Amino acid sequence: MAGHIITVAQQKGGSGKTTLAVNLACAWRARGMSVALLDTDPQGSLGRWFMERLASRGDEDAMEFTTSSAWGASYEAEKLKRRFDVVIIDTPPKIDSDLRPALRAADLVLVPVASSHVDLWATEGVLDLAQREQRPVMVVLNRTRPGTRLGAEIAAGVGDLGAEVAQTQLGNRVAFAQTLGQGLGVSDQPRSPARDEADALAAEVMGRLKPAAAAAAG
Repeated sequence: MAGHIITVAQQKGGSGKTTLAVNLACAWRARGMSVALLDTDPQGSLGRWFMERLASRGDEDAMEFTTSSAWGASYEAEKLKRRFDVVIIDTPPKIDSDLRPALRAADLVLVPVASSHVDLWATEGVLDLAQREQRPVMVVLNRTRPGTRLGAEIAAGVGDLGAEVAQTQLGNRVAFAQTLGQGLGVSDQPRSPARDEADALAAEVMGRLKPAAAAAAG
């Protein structure tokens, strides 16, 4: 088995990287896929979430958490993908040479962009570094407020950067923050708008990965 490696990266802190990582992980677990979470962020939010999950749900053979230095990310991810369907790398909120191994290992780089111009400006550095590593990128609009002028401006601004933008957006919903603090994802909860968004994004990202994997194999 050779799994997919996804790196979640964004220069600006507070953009929702960990929220995106855990909700994709939970959505794929709900579909019976095995997931490894690799945290290279010294802040350790992903590890804290995983410890809360262990406390509430117990150990899961099909979900594993580990940490790595920035420079060890590629090596660790390559090992994990031999055992798991998906490896998700959560990275620190910075853009420098330390991020390159995590980008280089990725089959797809996901860049969350919250509804602010500051987040939009920060995205350019990630896109530039991913382009240098020749890695495909998908921008995910996060904490969106549909129908607002700001939301429309951010969506248009991301499009102007020339990056691929996920059709699915994650709304500014309490459920994402609430479940994160409980060691859960919205896909662990009953049907809700937040769960629908996370499930749809997980399906979209997986659909984006499979053609790329087939092309690489061919």
